[in-house]
Amino acid sequence: MRFQVPQFIEVEDKIFGPLTLKQFIYLAGGGGLSFLVYIFLKNFVLAFIPIALILTISSALAFYKLNNRPFITIAEAAFKYYTNAKLYIWKKQDKVKPADTRTALNDVKTYASVMVPKISDSKLKDMTWSLDIKESLYSDRNQK
Repeated sequence: MRFQVPQFIEVEDKIFGPLTLKQFIYLAGGGGLSFLVYIFLKNFVLAFIPIALILTISSALAFYKLNNRPFITIAEAAFKYYTNAKLYIWKKQDKVKPADTRTALNDVKTYASVMVPKISDSKLKDMTWSLDIKESLYSDRNQK
């Protein structure tokens, strides 16, 4: 038994001549709103700028695509971006460098006077402990 599989499911049907239902609603809504602005202001010179803005937005909603995405999707994403709270995770903090070389020498003397405790009787563990301490001392000294 064979079934027909729809081929072009991403293409909307043209209902009103060359316009889809969404395009027609956007354009009809923009035209109706422009007419209401004209009636309310009763002067075409005063109503020209709002009418031009309304018709531009309604035609962008109907026809304009940015990166193959409808303008309404872009406008919705922009609205959500500007209204939602932002989460900043990483903020860079500058390292404080010593201004004087005398403080660096005092730090070296402080590290030299550190006593390494005896943690076990095993000579191998003592050697690895002392190597780890010396590595951390030298790396701290090189960072400053």
